[in-house]
Amino acid sequence: MNYNLNDLQANAPKSSTWSSLGKLLKLIAHERKNLILALIAILVNSGLNLEGVLIMGRTIDKYIFVLHKNYHGVLINCSILLAMYLVALLSSYLQTILMGGVGQRMLFTLRNTIFNKLQLLPVGFFNQNKAGDLISRINNDTDKLNQFFSQSLMQFIGSIVTMTGAGIYLLSINIKLGAATLVPAVVILVFTSLTSAWVKSKNARNLKSVGGMSAEIQESLNNFKVIIAFNRRDYFRKKFDEANKQNYNTAIGAGIANNTYVPVYGLFSSLAQLVVLSYGIYLISAGQFGMGLLVSYLAYSNLFYNPLRQLAALWASFQTAMASWDRISHILALDTDLVIVEGTDTAPSKSLLEFRNVHFSYDDSKEILHNISFKLERGKTYALVGPTGGGKTTTASLIARLYDAGKGTVLLDGRDIRTYGPIERTKKIGFILQEPFLFTGTVRENILYSNELYVNHSNEQLEQVIVEANLGSLLAIFEKGLDTEVLSGGDSISLGQKQLIAFMRAVLRNPELLILDEATANIDTVTEKLLSDILNKLPATTTRVIIAHRLNTIENADEIFFVNSGEVILAGSFDHAMDMLLHGKRVS
Repeated sequence: MNYNLNDLQANAPKSSTWSSLGKLLKLIAHERKNLILALIAILVNSGLNLEGVLIMGRTIDKYIFVLHKNYHGVLINCSILLAMYLVALLSSYLQTILMGGVGQRMLFTLRNTIFNKLQLLPVGFFNQNKAGDLISRINNDTDKLNQFFSQSLMQFIGSIVTMTGAGIYLLSINIKLGAATLVPAVVILVFTSLTSAWVKSKNARNLKSVGGMSAEIQESLNNFKVIIAFNRRDYFRKKFDEANKQNYNTAIGAGIANNTYVPVYGLFSSLAQLVVLSYGIYLISAGQFGMGLLVSYLAYSNLFYNPLRQLAALWASFQTAMASWDRISHILALDTDLVIVEGTDTAPSKSLLEFRNVHFSYDDSKEILHNISFKLERGKTYALVGPTGGGKTTTASLIARLYDAGKGTVLLDGRDIRTYGPIERTKKIGFILQEPFLFTGTVRENILYSNELYVNHSNEQLEQVIVEANLGSLLAIFEKGLDTEVLSGGDSISLGQKQLIAFMRAVLRNPELLILDEATANIDTVTEKLLSDILNKLPATTTRVIIAHRLNTIENADEIFFVNSGEVILAGSFDHAMDMLLHGKRVS
C-alpha cells in the first residue's frame, strides 16, 4: 500500500478551501459553545461600532446644523456613544479570551489526534516517509492552524461582519451613492477568487520545503558520526544548502503571494474614498445630502474597506492555514492495512506458526517472497540464513505481523494471525530487532516497556525476577544496574548494551515465539555465550527463530532454513546450509 504522503498529496483531487475548512471545524465541534459565544461577542462589537457611526452623523446634522450648535444634545449623544464603545471594548476582549483558549485547545487536540493516528499506522508508513517531515507536520503545520484560529479567525469573521453591516448602512442611507461606493469591492472579490488557489499552492510548496529541510536536518544529525568518520562535512553542507535554498525560494514565492492582496486592496479602498467624496459633495450641492451624513458615509466607507485591507493579510494567513490542514488531513485520512479480520476458527495443527503459500512484496513491483510454505514447531530453535537482501528480516517481519502477506496465510496457533489483536499477538511473539530502540530513561524503564506484569515491582523484586529468568548475568554488566541511565540517541551505553536491554525486555515478557534478528551482532563472544546459555534455559515450549551470520550462533539450531531469491528452503544439516550459503542457491 502506498503510504507516501507527498505522493498522496500530489495525486489527491483538489478540495475547495471551504470544504477543507468544514472538515477542520468538525474536528473542533466540541468547542461549539465557545465559538458561538465568541461570534455573539463579535456581532455585538460590530453592531455597536456601526450604529455609533450613524449616531455621530445624525448628531452633527441635527445638533450642529439644524438646531444651531445645541451642545446639550451633543453631550448626551457623546455619552451614549461612550457607553456603546465601552460595551464594544468588553465584547472584543471577551472574544479574544475565548478564541485564545479555543486555539490552544485545538492545537492540543490536533497534535494528540495526529500522534494517535501515527500510532495506528503500520511500519510501511514510516518506511515511506521521513521522520523530519512528520515532525514538521505535527509541530509547524499545527502551529500555523493554531495561529489562525487563536489570532486571525475571529478577526476574519469580525471583518466580514463589519463589512456586511457597513455595506447595508451604505445602501440604506443612499442606494445610488452606496452602489457607487461598493463597485471597487466587486473588482476586489473577482481578483481574490482568481488568485486564492495560486496563493494556497505557493504556501503548500513552502510548507512542503520546510518539512523537507526538517527531514534533511534530522537525517544528517542522526548520521553525524558517519559524516565525521568519512570526513564528509562537505556532503552534509551541500545537502543542507540544497534544502535551505529550496526552502528560501519557496518562502520568497509564498511571501510574494501572501503580500499581493495588501497593495491591491489598498488601491481600491482609496478609489472608493474618492468616489464617496466626489459623489457626496455633488449630492450636498444638489441639496440631497447632509454634511453629517457625508461624514458618516466616509466613516462607513472606511468601516467597509479597512476590514478589506485587514482581510488581505488575513486571507493569506487563512490560505496558509488551509495548506497546513491539507498536509495534516492526509495523515488523518490514512488507515492501516493491518486490519483485524473476523473469525477465530482454528485449524488442527501441532505447529505454533505456519506459512501457507505466502507471497509478499513491499511496493507491488518486485516479489520478495514467492509461494512460501513452512512450519515452526513448539519448543524448537530455527535459524534463518542466506545472503544479505535475501529476505530473512522480511520473513521474520511477517512472522511478527509487522506486515501482512500479499497472498496466502500466516497461522499462529492454528488461527489466521490477522485475527489476533495487537495485545494478544505481542504477548505471544517477542521480537529483538537488529537495531534495538530504547527510550530516554533508565534500564528499568526500558525493560518494563509495555510489560504490565512487573510495573509495580520494586527494584529488589524486579532484580529477583530477572535472576529467576536467568538474566542476572546480563544485568550485572550495567554499572548502576536497573538505575543505569539510557539516552535513546546518545552514547550513554554502547550498542551492544542496548541489544542486551532489548533482549531482557523481550525475554521477561515470556513469549511463546522469540525472534532474534542479528541480536548478537554487536556484542562480544563472552556475552554471546551468556545469551546462548539463557536461550537454552528458556521454557521448553518457547520457539526460537534466529537470524544470524555468525556460524556458532546457528550451528545448534534444530532446523535451518535457507532464505534467498523469494524462497525459504529447509536446508537440512548445518554443513548443507553452509554450502547453500556459500553458493547462494539450492544445493542438491
